[in-house]
Amino acid sequence: MTHLWQFHGGVKPDGHKSLSNQTPIVQADIPPFLVLPLLQHIGEPAEPIVHIGDKVLKGQIIAHCHAYDCSVLLTVPIHASSSGTVVAIEPRPVPHPSGLTALCIVIETDGQDTWTKCKPLADYSALPSRIVREYIARAGIVGLGGAGFPAHIKLKPEDIDTLIINGAECEPYITCDDRLMRERPDDIIAGALIIKHVLGGAKHCVIVVEDNKPAAYQSLLEAAQGQVEVVKVPTMYPTGGERQLIQVLTGKELGRTYLPASIGIVLHNVETTRAVYRAVQLGQPLVSRTMTVTGGGVEKPQNLEVLLGTPMQFLINQCGRKPGIEKLIMGGAMMGFALPNDELPIVKTTNCLIVSGADEIATPPLPMPCIRCGACAEVCPINLLPQQLYWHAKAKDFQKAQDYHLFDCIDCGCCAYVCPSHIPLVSYYRYAKAQIRANERERKTADIARQRHEFRAFRVERDKAEKRARLKQIKLASEQSREAAIKAAVERANAKKVQSE
Repeated sequence: MTHLWQFHGGVKPDGHKSLSNQTPIVQADIPPFLVLPLLQHIGEPAEPIVHIGDKVLKGQIIAHCHAYDCSVLLTVPIHASSSGTVVAIEPRPVPHPSGLTALCIVIETDGQDTWTKCKPLADYSALPSRIVREYIARAGIVGLGGAGFPAHIKLKPEDIDTLIINGAECEPYITCDDRLMRERPDDIIAGALIIKHVLGGAKHCVIVVEDNKPAAYQSLLEAAQGQVEVVKVPTMYPTGGERQLIQVLTGKELGRTYLPASIGIVLHNVETTRAVYRAVQLGQPLVSRTMTVTGGGVEKPQNLEVLLGTPMQFLINQCGRKPGIEKLIMGGAMMGFALPNDELPIVKTTNCLIVSGADEIATPPLPMPCIRCGACAEVCPINLLPQQLYWHAKAKDFQKAQDYHLFDCIDCGCCAYVCPSHIPLVSYYRYAKAQIRANERERKTADIARQRHEFRAFRVERDKAEKRARLKQIKLASEQSREAAIKAAVERANAKKVQSE
C-alpha cells in the first residue's frame, strides 16, 4: 500500500507513552485469589461448570456457553487463569462504567501455576478453516484492543480480501501493544498467518503501526520477511478506531450500519493476533494478557503479562504504590472510564490502568455555556455535528439526536478534548444513547405485553366462538334427532293404522 488517506478531524493529545514504554514486559506475580467474571466480552455470559471446592488447573474450562459448540454463538468460555481451588461462585463488582456486579468464579491459587494438558493444532494449515475457527472459539479469545467482541465471529471466510492487524495504539498512556510488537513480533506474524488461513487465504495481510513507534515498526518489518506487509501511518487520534483505520488505508468511509467484512476487510488487534498464535500453536487458551500500568500513582510504570482475574490493587502494589492516588482509570485517557476502587479484577478487555497521582489528570473546570465556536465539528472523526447532538441530548429530544446520527458517534472524546467551554460532550451522548436503548427496551416490552393481551383476547373470543359453534351443533343435532324420532313415531302409527284396517 503506497498511498494513505486521511480521515476528517482527529486530535494529537499528549501521549504520555514514555512513562511505560522504556522497559521490557514483566511477568506479573500470581495473586492469592483470582476473580473471573462470567461475562468479559460482548454477548452472552458463560455458565459455570465447576462447583465450590473443585480443584482446577490453569487453562481448564470453568464456564461454558449454553451449547458446547460456542463457535456459532456470540459468547466464549472462561478458563482458569492459574491452578487452585474454587472458593466462591457469587456476584462481585466488575470493572464496568455501570458499576454493577456480575456473577464471578473465585479461585484461591496454589502458587504452582500448573497447566492442564495442552493440545495444540499440530498442522493448522492442513485443516479446514472451520476446525481452526472452532478451536479459537474454545480458547476464549475476544478482541483485546478494548472492544471484547468474540474473535471467532469475525473469522468466517466470506470473500475477505484484506486482513488488517491493528497496532496503531493511538490512546494516550497505553503502550502494551508497542512493547508487544517490539518483543514478540514473531508471535504476531504467526498469528496473522493463522487468521489469514482461517479467512480462506485473504489476498492481503497488513500490520499497521503509527509512526511514533519506530522500534515496533522495525521489529515487525524484520520478522515479517515478506510474508505480510507492515505499514507505517501518521500518528493521530483516533487512527486506531476500526473505521478510521480502514479509511486511512483504503480511502473508504464505512457507515455505522456496515461491517468491515461487507467490503472484504477484517481487523484484529495485535494482542488478539498473538492470542490466536498461542492458542493454535501452543494449545494455550486466553488466560493472560499484556497490559499497561502507568501514571504518577506508581513508582514503576510498566507493561506486564497479567493473569486474568488478578485484583488491580495487587498489580498496583507490584508496580510500587505511591501515596495520594487521586484517580484510577481503566483504558486510555480519552475513552477510558474511572473506577470506584482498586479491588476490581483484570478482565480480558483491560488493556491499561492509569493510576493518577495528584494533579496528573486534573479535574476539568465547571462547564460553561457553549459559545458555538465549531471546534468540536472540526475534530470529529465521523464528521458529525457534536454541537447539535449536545443540544438535543441535553433537551432530551432523543429523536432529534438520532436524526443527527447519534449512534454513529464512537465516543472518542475528541470534541470534549477541544471544547473551550469544558462541556463533557461525550457524557451527554452516552446518556442519550443509554436512554434511547432503555426506551427501546421498554417499547419492546410494551409491544410484547400488548401482543400477549391481544392474543389472549383473540384466544378468549375464539374459544367463545368455538363453544357457540359446538352448542349450535349439539342443538341442531338434538333437533334433528327429535324430528327423526317424531317422524319415526308417526310412521309407526300410520303403519299400525293400515294394519288394523
